[in-house]
Amino acid sequence: MEYNTQRTQLHMPEYGRIIQQLVERCKELPTKEERSEMAMAIIDFMGQRNPQLRDEENYKHKLWDHLFILAEYDLDVDSPYPFPTREQLAEKPKRMEYPKLQGDFKFYGKSILQLIDKAIELEPGDEKEALIEVIANNMKKSYNVYNKEHVTDDVIFRHLKELSENRLDLTGIESLEKSKIYYTSNNNSRNNNSNNGRNNNARNNSNTSNNKDQTNKRRHNNNHKNRK
Repeated sequence: MEYNTQRTQLHMPEYGRIIQQLVERCKELPTKEERSEMAMAIIDFMGQRNPQLRDEENYKHKLWDHLFILAEYDLDVDSPYPFPTREQLAEKPKRMEYPKLQGDFKFYGKSILQLIDKAIELEPGDEKEALIEVIANNMKKSYNVYNKEHVTDDVIFRHLKELSENRLDLTGIESLEKSKIYYTSNNNSRNNNSNNGRNNNARNNSNTSNNKDQTNKRRHNNNHKNRK
């Protein structure tokens, strides 16, 4: 019996040993034409064994790269794509730069910083004031969602001033008028739910009353028949 530990190592286990054996057989063919023809057949087989790759962009290119890896970077065939080198595939991707928020304000998110930068660029006027109000309102919503507690407008104004490096200053205002919209919408939702509950209770009471009337009518008719 032959154990897997005694066999050659799989270079890409997701394709299985059959495909790797086909690749090794392809390398042994004497002419480039024969190798190229068999390589095309192997690519089709690899696509059938891994249909999820078809949803990815340039999946054919990826299959040819995988074929070259299975061949240990040593395969002389006609390929529609240039084969990658071992060094290129071993190269580590560049480290992604994540947005850095000042202080402990990560819960405001990157979009708030982008809006703040946009507001700073605008010339003084109605458009800039409207955008600052939108920013403050969204900051208030984000704060309440993250901290699960009510926050006053003056706290939001201080945070906005710090995030904008003192270039957007609303600390002289007592309150933000539009910040009431957030709470008004919630109150309206509660009132609508309350009204719906009252309406449902009224319907249930009406149905109960109708059922009682119908029951009483049946009893009256039965009593009348028994007397006759």
